[in-house]
Amino acid sequence: MVAIVRQEALSEAQTRELHALYQSEWWSAGRTLDEVRTLLRHSDVIVALAEADSGRLAAFARVLTDRVCKALVLDVIVAPACRGQGLGRRLMAAVLAHPAVAGVRHVELYCRPEMAAFYAQWGFRAVAGELLFLRREGAA
Repeated sequence: MVAIVRQEALSEAQTRELHALYQSEWWSAGRTLDEVRTLLRHSDVIVALAEADSGRLAAFARVLTDRVCKALVLDVIVAPACRGQGLGRRLMAAVLAHPAVAGVRHVELYCRPEMAAFYAQWGFRAVAGELLFLRREGAA
């Protein structure tokens, strides 16, 4: 396994690698490079794992948070060539330990049903009953 380092910001080359990773996922395909730059600037927390020698992006996640009541973990992604090496666990552990997230009352994320067991190891569970997932597409 290649040595991996943690980062809280991306270089321009890593931003382009993240954009390429986004294009291969159902939930993020179609994002433009400019949109990726904008979302990076406006995210409260960025956690990236990169290969120590090359700097190549191996895994990424970001968080939007008020630092008290809510934190929303977004865009958890591991490069296909790096999957199966425990980087997803390492990434999530780093996200949840981040000072802007660690003391937050509710840390939330969206995932497909087949990923629920992965996130359960940190106490994430489906919230049923009184909550609905609502989405508004596009700008008004």
